[in-house]
Amino acid sequence: MSYRLSLLDKSPISSGESASHALHRTLKLAQLAEAWGYHRFWLAEHHNTEQLASPSPELLIAWIIGQTHHIRVGSGGVMLQHYSPYKVAENFNLLAALAPGRIDLGIGKAPGGLPLSTRALQLGVHQAEKGSFAEQLALLDSWLNVPPVGNEEILRATPLPPRPAQRFLLGASEESARLAAEAGWQLVFAAHHNGDPQLMQQVLHRYHALSNGQRALVAVQVVVADSPAAADLLVDTLRIYHVRVAGGQSVNVGSVEQAERYVRQGGYTDYVIEPRTPSLLKGTAAQVHAQLETLHQRFGIEEFVIDTPIAEEQARLASLELLATHRLVTA
Repeated sequence: MSYRLSLLDKSPISSGESASHALHRTLKLAQLAEAWGYHRFWLAEHHNTEQLASPSPELLIAWIIGQTHHIRVGSGGVMLQHYSPYKVAENFNLLAALAPGRIDLGIGKAPGGLPLSTRALQLGVHQAEKGSFAEQLALLDSWLNVPPVGNEEILRATPLPPRPAQRFLLGASEESARLAAEAGWQLVFAAHHNGDPQLMQQVLHRYHALSNGQRALVAVQVVVADSPAAADLLVDTLRIYHVRVAGGQSVNVGSVEQAERYVRQGGYTDYVIEPRTPSLLKGTAAQVHAQLETLHQRFGIEEFVIDTPIAEEQARLASLELLATHRLVTA
């Protein structure tokens, strides 16, 4: 098999457990992912939710790199609209100095939460000075490239790491493909949010053409079990809804209730809530690898970032282990 597997973790909090337990489970999963042969371990960013324990992937990255050995660790991703690009560059230059060659910086355009948290995160920010997402991305890129010492009038995002963080832009549109290619960043197509094969083909083709042959990573939702019927049971309640608003940012959420909260908190009156089909691959390990191989052959995908929607801890671990160990046995 000629594709890599990486993991995205959201630090889900199960019913009746503490955030501390969920975060320690994230650490355990990172250590297991390293042992199972996954290439990267990424942490998501979500705000103001009782179901997820990771509002700050930078902090978790620092914790995890000190307790793993070689797996790459990164953000999937930092929601750049909330932060100073300069501060993000400082954070990831520092992380890359702590663990040279192991740090990934993934940047996302989504808010990572509903409008209440967005307003709180951006309190005091001058919107006119913030600029567009493309302008923020360009600033971030410039500060990740630390100028050589000598001119003290140049602003630097120190420290200067021996090997800077690898840079990724998360998105699911042709605009994201263009931005990533122009900035020289690697695109991660978010098929776990929108698995439309036609859109995927358009975006991946555009990025490949604009980036002089670079290949995008693709994030997909995966559920593996001992039998197809067991896999079906694990995803029986999985839903994704897209909220499209006029004059505001569109988002994907996990329920109609969350969609309605997003609309209320944002004060939107012109909107559409529609179900989305995620790129969900399910079945036995052999069946899922066959589906991954089909995507690899069709689109030239060289690396998949695996997101699993399974909430129950043991079933989640079993799914990821089955996926990895089957690959090792058959590779």
